[in-house]
Amino acid sequence: MQVMSVRDITEHNQAQEALQIKENNRRKQSQTLVQLARSKTFQQGNLNAALREITETAAQTLLVERVGVWLYNEERSKIECIDLYDVSTKEHTFGNSLLKTNYLAYFQALEEERSIVVHDAGNDTRIQELSESYLSVLGITSLLDVPIWLEGHLVGVVCYEHIGKARQWTLEEETFAGSIADFVTLAIEASERNVIQSALQQSEAQFRAIFERSSIGIGLIDMKAQIVDTNLALCEILGYSREELYGKRFTDYISTQKGDLKLYKQLVSGIRTDLERTSRVGFQPSEHHEQVVERHRIEIERRCLHQNGSLVWTHISVSVIPGSNGEPEFFLAMIEDITERKQTELKLLASQEATEAANRAKSEFLATMSHELRTPLNAIMGLSQLLQQQIVGSLNEKQNEYVNCIYSSGEHLLTLINDILDLSKVEAGKEELLLSPLPVLEICNYAIWTVRDRALEKGLQLTHEIDLEADICIADERRIKQMLLNLLTNAIKFTPAGQVSLVVKKVPQGITFTVSDTGIGIDSNQFQFLFEPFKQLDSQLNRQYEGTGLGLALTRKLAHLHGGDVTFTSTLGKGSQFTLFLPNPVHPEDEGDEEATSCPAIPQNQMILLVEEEENSGIVLQDYLQTIGYQVKWIDNGNKFLEEVQNLQPDIIFLDVQLTGNANGWDLLNILQQEPSLQDIQVVMMGFSELSEDKLSILQAGANDYLLKPIEVMQLESILTRYLSCKGNS
Repeated sequence: MQVMSVRDITEHNQAQEALQIKENNRRKQSQTLVQLARSKTFQQGNLNAALREITETAAQTLLVERVGVWLYNEERSKIECIDLYDVSTKEHTFGNSLLKTNYLAYFQALEEERSIVVHDAGNDTRIQELSESYLSVLGITSLLDVPIWLEGHLVGVVCYEHIGKARQWTLEEETFAGSIADFVTLAIEASERNVIQSALQQSEAQFRAIFERSSIGIGLIDMKAQIVDTNLALCEILGYSREELYGKRFTDYISTQKGDLKLYKQLVSGIRTDLERTSRVGFQPSEHHEQVVERHRIEIERRCLHQNGSLVWTHISVSVIPGSNGEPEFFLAMIEDITERKQTELKLLASQEATEAANRAKSEFLATMSHELRTPLNAIMGLSQLLQQQIVGSLNEKQNEYVNCIYSSGEHLLTLINDILDLSKVEAGKEELLLSPLPVLEICNYAIWTVRDRALEKGLQLTHEIDLEADICIADERRIKQMLLNLLTNAIKFTPAGQVSLVVKKVPQGITFTVSDTGIGIDSNQFQFLFEPFKQLDSQLNRQYEGTGLGLALTRKLAHLHGGDVTFTSTLGKGSQFTLFLPNPVHPEDEGDEEATSCPAIPQNQMILLVEEEENSGIVLQDYLQTIGYQVKWIDNGNKFLEEVQNLQPDIIFLDVQLTGNANGWDLLNILQQEPSLQDIQVVMMGFSELSEDKLSILQAGANDYLLKPIEVMQLESILTRYLSCKGNS
């Protein structure tokens, strides 16, 4: 009996991915503008250094091959390249020039159009003159040229050169390119004025450029929490005009949580603390400065109150802007509308919980039904055996044929039921292994002998080769036999002609059992479904070959319980090769041996502290970790976090980012880092939000790694292998 629940969420996932990509690009562009606006290079008045930073940052943000800045000469007879950054070589060059008399159409377009947007360079009349001498030579397929204006005059152009498949420039990219041109203008102005006047005027120009062009809401707030200025994007998020927001308290529009006020106070006090430190040791604009900047920003997700009464989910980044004396003067709040993403996350979470509930119900149902089926099936097989022995009377030839068919069918059905029970038990985390040293030769001989008749019936050559060094393995005897039989039976089933072989080798980390065949092979497009239960890779195979698709799924799960794995290679039409890996046994006398280089694969008395608020996630992680051999302590809040860490001294901590209450995951991590005796404990953060650039700051803050929820088994196993496989066991 099979129970299957399927829901097609392809379109939903595609829409979510497209939305995420768009949000990431927009955020990346805004962050680039903020980065340039805060750059000290502009204030120093070094034009070459500023242009190098602008072209390099712009090329990396828009993912183009080259970005160049070209300026008119004094006679306006040509434009000259003063900086060209090439991504592939990571080099800056200059010196090329284009004469106006040779490229009249291009210069006319440059002077008359707001920007030159070329999606297909081979079919645009404005740049035909550039084709042979420039575009074709460099392989440029798409072009985006944005004029540089200075005091109302056209002084040059910022050129974005794309190589490869023709590119469709988006409106957001054109807007971003215009912002970059504004920064070039600022760099030119800064180089022509004295340092003091340049710093004052540039600061305002940069800030206004960000305000007016950013697609993210920006608010300038004084130290009394009153709004001083806003951009149009923030007005749209809140539904008010600038005049209506001016002078109002920022916190009146933002939902607050317990502890928010403390965060803002820490933000302000951090500025003063670093001001005092700087006055004592002098300012060092290097790594220390970068750490200060990170500490002077908080990132939170809060709901904002719209003018129409609705609530808008937002991501808020708050920084402190110090005055000329170094004292905090303003808060800079960057607010992004994430309502659509949040709604999608909530739907996905609900869907995930429903799926988990359905899976639990499926496992319980399968286990119950399998047990219920065993009783009548045992009677059927027992009675059919009595009939075969003709104890109650002789049978004619046809009756004997029927009885044999009944018994063989019952035997096959019993095998399927046992597989279902085993898989349900493993998935529920209730499978217990009885590990012991086993002779490899005897195990392999048993498996070969068991499947020999089946191979002979199909005319297959069955061979085996066992490495003499592979004498002993540590495993559950019943389970290792089951794993080998599953692999061998599968190979024989899908091999019409040729041979099936079993090769056993000793490797540094353990022992490999490789089953190879010359069968039908597997299409590479189907690899991802290979270890899914109740799934055969081709619907036509369901009719040609018997089975439920449980064998490989169960084999890999049993291998994982042993600390090993099942891997494969396959070529359609030529055959497949499946390799079962079992790790080396862990000998107690090896502990403390400084010369040992291999890492124990089976955990021994290693303690994991799991801090997870959500009950379902906590149960799943705890059960799985305990099943594979770890000691696990699970707490659902941070109230006694420090006390538990000090008492348990765990080998690793899995810490949920989104804890509610007095302290979230980041707060607990900070508390841990303030305790000298606990700073060496490995910490893995867990959360629903994607982390990219922030990951570096997380590592700097004291975390070793980050797991994205929902957590996949392969990800979790990778973390455990990376951080616990080589730790000494107590």
